[in-house]
Amino acid sequence: MGLVTLDLPAPGQMRGRWAAFAAICAARGWGDMCRADGPVWHFDDGGGNWADLHHLGAARAVLTGYDHEYSETYYGPAAEEFGEEQTDLLAGAPDWWHPVARRSLDEKRYVGFVYGFEADPVTGGRWQRAAYHTEDGFHSVGLPAVTLESTRESILEFTREAPGLGGALPRPDAVDALIAADGEVTAAQVTAVIGEGGAWDAEAGAAAARRFRMH
Repeated sequence: MGLVTLDLPAPGQMRGRWAAFAAICAARGWGDMCRADGPVWHFDDGGGNWADLHHLGAARAVLTGYDHEYSETYYGPAAEEFGEEQTDLLAGAPDWWHPVARRSLDEKRYVGFVYGFEADPVTGGRWQRAAYHTEDGFHSVGLPAVTLESTRESILEFTREAPGLGGALPRPDAVDALIAADGEVTAAQVTAVIGEGGAWDAEAGAAAARRFRMH
């Protein structure tokens, strides 16, 4: 059975969104929640649901993750542990997907989905996964970078308690500018979103965003 093509943005399209949300998280002091560690972009919701995007050079990437409530794809040791039938998340996948999936298992994490991306000079590239009909938890993980709107909503939600805003919401144009910076974020752009004053750290936010340009 062949691989299934997914309607997801390319890694380059997600970078500005992922970096902008990381900036807000880091400014708030929650930098571990959303960050770039070299070629790996990480997101988690603080409750056990996570997604990691691994860049494999300029043309390939693998996205892995898990939702502890909604991932019903029991892969690797999880199938035996929970007494469930295993979903082969690598069925028909090219060899370069495998080390990333293995890395997550080696870190003692459950894996609910494994998606692979390969760039193409004509089409721009595509995301694919193994063929299965089981809920893998990707959509419920809540990765903000999947759409521009969800990134905006997540930033608004996470800035509601920013001391510098005094209970107001950030200006929409400031949020859009933070996203459009595509990781080349300045402290001034973070300040425009979170406001001035208070304990939040715009410099830390800008530094976190810029790490998305360093792989």
